[in-house]
Amino acid sequence: MPLDTRPAELHTGEGPDPWGPFRVSHPQERLRLLRELRDQQIPVVLNLPDGSTAPTALWVIDPESQRLTFSADIGPDALARMVEANEAVAVAYLQSVKVQFDVHGLVVVRGDKHKALQSFIPPAIFRFQRRNAYRVRNAARSDAVVRFRHPAMPDMVLTLRVLDISISGCALWMPADMPALAAGTSLGAMEVDMDLDTRFSAPATLQHVTAVGTGDTLTSGARIGCEWLTLPGSSERILQRWIDRAQQRQRLLAQ
Repeated sequence: MPLDTRPAELHTGEGPDPWGPFRVSHPQERLRLLRELRDQQIPVVLNLPDGSTAPTALWVIDPESQRLTFSADIGPDALARMVEANEAVAVAYLQSVKVQFDVHGLVVVRGDKHKALQSFIPPAIFRFQRRNAYRVRNAARSDAVVRFRHPAMPDMVLTLRVLDISISGCALWMPADMPALAAGTSLGAMEVDMDLDTRFSAPATLQHVTAVGTGDTLTSGARIGCEWLTLPGSSERILQRWIDRAQQRQRLLAQ
């Protein structure tokens, strides 16, 4: 499936900034992300205000002059539009993470064989988790749970342990002594409680049920896979932030 290179709309209006959790403002962290784009030669798509796009690659990062240099192997008309606009939104993908930042002060630098575009280093970079791209598996000792009413018995509230979770859905552990659920069932509104700081709600549907165990009620049960029907904006931001923190912890452990 092709990657979505359209920039996210980050207009916030009045009140608290809902995109704050995804903003990378620390200079060293911003430089680290930019260096990954440069060193891995990740394609960077520049989105212009008129809706047109131009594929580039990040060539040079100059922290002293606060400038970036991009390749400019594009047609003269597209190049002229970019310079005239003097701004663009850059979008690239580092594995499962969508990276987005504003590009200002575009100028053309002409060499002997190639042309290049230069801009200022952005004051902020945004990181967004791709849907269906990164699933966080919870440790067995995790207290993360999901609560919802049993579709066939509305008076019964089920509390199921979260096995893993992503922006597209979650997998839950359902013990064998609980009333069964069938694939395709609408589960209604789920209350998700990942930790003290991460709670949100979203409607979901049951996609698949996989029996696990040998009949012992203490160890047997089913792994049920759920898909969010709609993930409200506030819930998506909360979950995005939690997944982002989980990725950061995994990177630290891998060092």
